Amino acid sequence: MYCDFFGFSEKPFTITPNPHFVFLSSIHREAFARLLYGVDSHAGFITLTGEVGTGKTTMLRTLLAQLEPEKYTSALIFNPCVSGEHLLSGICREFGVEAEEKSRSGYLDVLNRFLLEQNTAGRTVVLVIDEAQNLEPEVLEQVRLISNLETARDKLIQIILAGQPELNDVLRRHDLRQLNQRITVRSRLTVMKIDDVAKYINHRLKLSGSHIPGIFSPAAIKRIYRFSCGNPRLINVACEQALVMAWTLETRSVSSSMAAEVIAELKSADKPEGFIIRIVRRLFAGK
Repeated sequence: MYCDFFGFSEKPFTITPNPHFVFLSSIHREAFARLLYGVDSHAGFITLTGEVGTGKTTMLRTLLAQLEPEKYTSALIFNPCVSGEHLLSGICREFGVEAEEKSRSGYLDVLNRFLLEQNTAGRTVVLVIDEAQNLEPEVLEQVRLISNLETARDKLIQIILAGQPELNDVLRRHDLRQLNQRITVRSRLTVMKIDDVAKYINHRLKLSGSHIPGIFSPAAIKRIYRFSCGNPRLINVACEQALVMAWTLETRSVSSSMAAEVIAELKSADKPEGFIIRIVRRLFAGK
């Protein structure tokens, strides 16, 4: 669509988590460092929390992509709204092991053998469970039992529980106190400050192959920051729509007024189709 117009090799502001576009703001760098420390130090249990759209999934995928396969074996379970037994089955499937007995004890037995084999081979096993705030307490208790698989000297598996801030509320339940007490590394993502927002936007434009300087004016970036409050997902949505508007107007820069118009449309709950209708009209007007 607008990629050829701006010289992009790919869209810079999709909301799909993509490690290629990862941008580590000062806040994200600290959170990422905590995750790496937790994995490398064999902490056992690690949590990563943050509001919707702050970049948790992108950070997790970036972390897994950086783990050397010679030293690490990893798996990612996403949105695990399942029973304890189904979760164990999914974990075994992600690690490529199969239990002869399709039961909790069968899955735990084969998983224990797998973890011991990986430990003997000198590899650290990392399990990431995303959207963990959706897990029932019974399922989280099953996760705790997985962490019991250990040698006399070390934990056999490093488990990262990632989710929205509600995850902390779940973990504070009295019946989950044993699990909560085992979490030794806690990492939290918050929104970006305005300086990081400007760097974030330009970072994604550069990675998309743009050679046009200053596509987003400083005033436009300020408007996008105020709208998004530094939330990466909302920044992406606003920037994507702003680029579409610039393309239809045949201009290679996004002004403050253009950003304001896009943001007004995004805020409009009663007429969410307004922006799209205007885009179609412009296209059929010869744009």
